[in-house]
Amino acid sequence: MRVISMLLAGAILASCTTGPPPPPMRSAQNQREYDRLLSGKVAQAPISCLPHYRSGDMRTIDEYTILFRDGSYRTYVAHMEGGCNGVGSGHYALVTRQFGSADLCRGDIAQVVDPVNHIQVGSCVWGGFTPYVTPGHG
Repeated sequence: MRVISMLLAGAILASCTTGPPPPPMRSAQNQREYDRLLSGKVAQAPISCLPHYRSGDMRTIDEYTILFRDGSYRTYVAHMEGGCNGVGSGHYALVTRQFGSADLCRGDIAQVVDPVNHIQVGSCVWGGFTPYVTPGHG
């Protein structure tokens, strides 16, 4: 009887735990920008690192999604692990320092910085990068 009570208590406790909160809904304007940048492109296998030279044309879609354009035929989508609070507002900058490599890689830490006051207001971690390529230009 005691074993059943313990199993029941464990099941009740397990039902109370939750996973990470879902990402917030993206604004209609940001969703249109996301759709526009990926229009006509097909997802490729995710990669762990984005070569540094491709980081010049960065577009912040929201606190969880950042895109890097590589010409007109390829766009990389990065999903931030846990999100970068405030970076989607347009008031903060995202600063990443690479150590030992010029590549931007999964697991690198990015700082969210107030560029006016030069104050770090948060940090987050880069997830993997998914290339989206226009067919015939891969």
